[in-house]
Amino acid sequence: MAQWRRNLISKFLMRWYAGVMPEMSDTEAEAIEAGTVWWDAQIMSGRPDWAYLRALETGKLTQAEQAFIDGPLQELCALLDDWQIESELHDLPRPVWDMMIREGLLAMIIPTEYGGKGFSALAHSEVVRTIATRSITAAVTVMVPNSLGPGELLMLYGTDEQKAHYLPRLASGEDIPCFALTGIEAGSDAGAMTDVGVVVEREIDGERVLGIEITCDKRYITLAPVATIAGLAFRLRDPEGLLGGEEELGITVALVPTDTPGLDTGRRHIPSGLAFQNGPVRGENVFVPMDHVLGGRDHIGKGWRMLTGALAAGRGISLPSMSCAAAALSALSCGAYARVREQFGLSIGNFEGVREPLARIAASAYLIDAARKLTAAGIDAGEKPAVVSAIMKCHATERLRQAVNDAMDIHGGKLVMEGPRNYLATAYNSLPVAITVEGANILTRSLIIFGQGAIRCHPYLLDEMEAVRNPDREEGLKAFDHAVFAHIWHDIRNFTRSFVHGLTFGRFAHAPEGAGALAPYYRQLTHASVRLAVISEMALGVLGGALKRKEALSGRLGDILSEIYLLSAVLKRFEAEGRQAADKPLLDYCFEDGLYRVQQRLREVIRHFPGLHWRILLSLFLCPLGQHRQPVSDAVMNAAAQCMLEPGGARDRLTRGVYIGEGDDPLAVLERAFAAIIRRDELLKKLKGAKTELDEAVSKGVLSSSELNEIRGTEALIREALLTDDFDAQAVAAASGADRRA
Repeated sequence: MAQWRRNLISKFLMRWYAGVMPEMSDTEAEAIEAGTVWWDAQIMSGRPDWAYLRALETGKLTQAEQAFIDGPLQELCALLDDWQIESELHDLPRPVWDMMIREGLLAMIIPTEYGGKGFSALAHSEVVRTIATRSITAAVTVMVPNSLGPGELLMLYGTDEQKAHYLPRLASGEDIPCFALTGIEAGSDAGAMTDVGVVVEREIDGERVLGIEITCDKRYITLAPVATIAGLAFRLRDPEGLLGGEEELGITVALVPTDTPGLDTGRRHIPSGLAFQNGPVRGENVFVPMDHVLGGRDHIGKGWRMLTGALAAGRGISLPSMSCAAAALSALSCGAYARVREQFGLSIGNFEGVREPLARIAASAYLIDAARKLTAAGIDAGEKPAVVSAIMKCHATERLRQAVNDAMDIHGGKLVMEGPRNYLATAYNSLPVAITVEGANILTRSLIIFGQGAIRCHPYLLDEMEAVRNPDREEGLKAFDHAVFAHIWHDIRNFTRSFVHGLTFGRFAHAPEGAGALAPYYRQLTHASVRLAVISEMALGVLGGALKRKEALSGRLGDILSEIYLLSAVLKRFEAEGRQAADKPLLDYCFEDGLYRVQQRLREVIRHFPGLHWRILLSLFLCPLGQHRQPVSDAVMNAAAQCMLEPGGARDRLTRGVYIGEGDDPLAVLERAFAAIIRRDELLKKLKGAKTELDEAVSKGVLSSSELNEIRGTEALIREALLTDDFDAQAVAAASGADRRA
């Protein structure tokens, strides 16, 4: 039976499959195979394992990690003066650099046996998030050595000798690392890399030394101007056959001390006007011995695979942590400012025009922080989730962009004027950096998330592709036959479930045992998951290799996958934090908004799917009774906004970790005014209840003298919170270089 099926059915399907299978470059294939699949594969399956998600532990730090966050990290934040860093020094002060090195902030991911902190992904994330609420430059400086760079690459791929030499030096701060990948012409396309290394022999101290001459012109390299060791990626060639193999050896990574003759790392870029150290790395015939190849000779030509396998930290931890910081800072400051700032005799937080963006900010802060914790939990469990990391990079930074722009609208002129009192200027200025770094969001959304996820996360597709490429045709056919028929039954189940759930709007979709009042949320995500599985199959089956060129379609499908992942994280957070009733408006906002986004993307995919007959078929299986989701209701919007307008557990959980400071720190001033106006409004209610004027309140026993002073003192606190900075005109001209007078 099996032989008959293989010869008459599978052999035909295999030939058809080979014809529609997309062609892939080596760099594309390595990117697809990089990392691991994780919760993203559950989402793409059409039936996520909710029991696994609910059992996954998130948000737990060790005693040492918590002590570091409560102690040295707070001391560091107290040293950070954002205005001084960005506008006066254009660098971190020396005491900050010294403390970062002394306390191991540049070595959080390096194991303790090499002198590092050995922190978890969650602790790494918490540290970056907290610092970023105080200084983007400081956060970036900490982020780079702890994400994609020589440290992580050494731990993953370095030889024992390289680890023993470099890791203690990185941990102690004797070496400062940078990693140089991006070239001028190639950008994010590693396949077009023009930086070249040539295998040569040189005579050094009377001995013939086999090594590499590197010529490179890199840009956008963070920490390059201050680095002592650079990880360089280049295309390696061996024209003389000194290694005894092919001439073109592929992308390779070498560790190069920055004082190596011919290497120039001293100049600086100015990224969006920010002060973090960033600059070009240039070299002409820079010679390094062969033992400088990261991982040794066995890893020659494996550079791109190594890099894509190590992207999880940068995309999945560091950048989302910085996004969470700015979103939480926006939530804290906007909630307080909307209560403190009065117009027409009312706090502006009473106006729905303000409450609408305030609710968006609060929900975004809740959502991306939930996703940050879930992603960190996966990485701490041993995963290197390439697709999830791409989702986090793209969507955390996009939510950040929306949150900070909304914050600017709410604050108006308060945040337009720069100076020490502006607590969001640097976050706003950094938006272009967040959007473009680690792969621009356009590229990540349109090519990577679904382009990589559709193949890696599918339960059978990668097996089928490998079977088709198997040079042993008989073994390939057996493997293909097994995978393709499992694939067919998988599709039959999902298409059936999608149609049935479409008739009932997902009311009877799967929810985990014990979900209780949250069962409808789980059911809606299950319904969204099976719809994604069906529409993905249709896109892959109908378009085949042409899907690569349908970037708008791929981007929309990636958005659906991303929304389901983010909503899964929100549900996980709500449960993990004890189903706090005060947070329920945030959960509801995220779900109403997220499921509506899913519906809109489904509608767009169907509308633009090639072929009327396919569009009709998709509509039948995905939404036989039409689409029914609506945008977020005003009731949910107002409830979510209210979470930020009054003190309480919801506000505390949402803004946890934001460094507020003391004294005349602008956030401390704002929080004092916020607390004062809350107290004032409570006291004024007593007056209203007693129908008494303020001047008579003490004599009539309605208020005490101290309470009257509290009310009158509130005005001064409000004024202080609303103040913006002004400067001497000549000092401004001199600082900008515009003062040309003698």
